Amino acid sequence: MNYSANEMMTIAAARALSDRDVCFVGIGLPSAACNLARLTHAPNLVLIYESGAIATRPSVLPLSIGDGELCRTALTTVSVPEMFRYWLQGGRVTVGFLGGAQVDRFGNLNSTVIGEYSRPKVRLPGAGGATEIATSCGRIFIVMRHHPRAMVRKLDFLTTLGHGPTGVERRQLGLQTAGPTLLVTDLAILEPDPVTKEFTVTSLHPGVTREQVRANTSWDVIFAEPLQETALPTALELETLRDLNARTAEAHGAAPALT
Repeated sequence: MNYSANEMMTIAAARALSDRDVCFVGIGLPSAACNLARLTHAPNLVLIYESGAIATRPSVLPLSIGDGELCRTALTTVSVPEMFRYWLQGGRVTVGFLGGAQVDRFGNLNSTVIGEYSRPKVRLPGAGGATEIATSCGRIFIVMRHHPRAMVRKLDFLTTLGHGPTGVERRQLGLQTAGPTLLVTDLAILEPDPVTKEFTVTSLHPGVTREQVRANTSWDVIFAEPLQETALPTALELETLRDLNARTAEAHGAAPALT
């Protein structure tokens, strides 16, 4: 079956989740990946959204954390303070799934501004709960499109801590959670080096070359040896994702955003 780069990215990200995970979900690409995992290989995956929806099973992708679909299909909905204090800071969430406008080679994210903070070219939505998610979840998975303006050598603004500006700050702060352990893009899968914490390309998606990755990364990207190739999407994965996007488009009256 033919597939798009965005479909490959979403499917590759979904595969990283297990049936035993409790996942704190971001809106957009992370939400698509998490719900695809729940609808395919991980039916017992517990999805938590920032608004307080616990074990939600949306039939369409939410427009925001406040989308009524999340509460309507949740096992329960708790207050935001309870959700952050008891569930997140209580160590009950195994994976936080995040995105951003920029990511650097140590998994730090920017979702605040592009350009100088005092005179930004673009002002973005900001952190939301991403800062707390990044420090309190057991592991952090990042999913975002691969482009030089997104995969940057230095963030315009550090919104969400990964492993720190030089890769050591997270450990120096004494944080006990693992931090970013996976970065999935529409070109490749990257994982942090065990020692330096610099994200290294461990798998290229089918048909993608090293030169494409280099051209779309603003830092001097490192490739693992041996370098893997991401498994092709299966018919079930593609059909499930496309059906989810089609239902979402029908519900929201717009073309699917993730095809």
